[in-house]
Amino acid sequence: DDLFGLLCDLAPNPNRQRETDTDHQQTPTKPPTTPHTTMPNSLSVIVPTYNEYENIKELATRLFKATNKAGLSCELIVVDDESEGTQKTKQIVKSLKQIQKYNIQIKARTKKEGRGLSSAVLLGFSLASNDVILCMDADLQHEPESVPAVAKPVLENKAEFSVGSRNVPGGGVAAWAAHRKIISAGATLLAFPLSGSTDPMSGFFCTRKRVLGRGSSTINPIGFKIGLEIMVRCNCKPVKDVPIMFRDRVAGESKLSAKQNVLYLMQLVSLYLDKYPVASLSLVLLGCILLIYILSLLF
Repeated sequence: DDLFGLLCDLAPNPNRQRETDTDHQQTPTKPPTTPHTTMPNSLSVIVPTYNEYENIKELATRLFKATNKAGLSCELIVVDDESEGTQKTKQIVKSLKQIQKYNIQIKARTKKEGRGLSSAVLLGFSLASNDVILCMDADLQHEPESVPAVAKPVLENKAEFSVGSRNVPGGGVAAWAAHRKIISAGATLLAFPLSGSTDPMSGFFCTRKRVLGRGSSTINPIGFKIGLEIMVRCNCKPVKDVPIMFRDRVAGESKLSAKQNVLYLMQLVSLYLDKYPVASLSLVLLGCILLIYILSLLF
């Protein structure tokens, strides 16, 4: 009997196997859920300068205060073209980095290495450690407190290009003279079909390095309107306008000149021919002639 019982125990028993499997079966677990994706919060701010040492400290202080408050990790890259203020600019940046512990660096170009706002901005973008890149002026006409808002559409992947615009509800300019408003409106109207932005000439804009890469072989860094150049050459879509207040210059002197106005017209012709080849040539020429006529009346 004992031998028979032992053999029975060793023999396969389907019922017992099912019971054993059931005993060892673990309670099913829920499939892993995708962790909540937070908004990317790293941003590189590029500021081209030419004899703007009087504004750098205030700009950096206000910028890092604003970005810290918004929960953004920010680096500030100053690209300085050689001027009488270059050494002072270097000293101020060094002090802000060592004493204030700001994430700030400077690239100072000699005249032989290059000059011009647009090429300075592109150089700064190439030095940026973050994918999201923002450009703003050094003269405090672009309020540093507006940086988080201008960057937000790009950071949240709601736009490939965002513009700090004076021409949308909530935006505006300081007490400009009537002739300056007329010139600005005319120049904006000429560029509007190219970009769809209400402020295509704005130098306060944000995009991504990978978007910039789409037009790296065609971008022409002439004049001051590098934002417009990038919007068109890189075929940025969608473009989002963000309201800003455009303030009066605090210190230093404006770099805008008659030469820059001519370069702007040349840039428009090039961009129209690129985006709307032959059919638009006559319209571009007509618009440029009209603007030149208006400028001749005002000056």
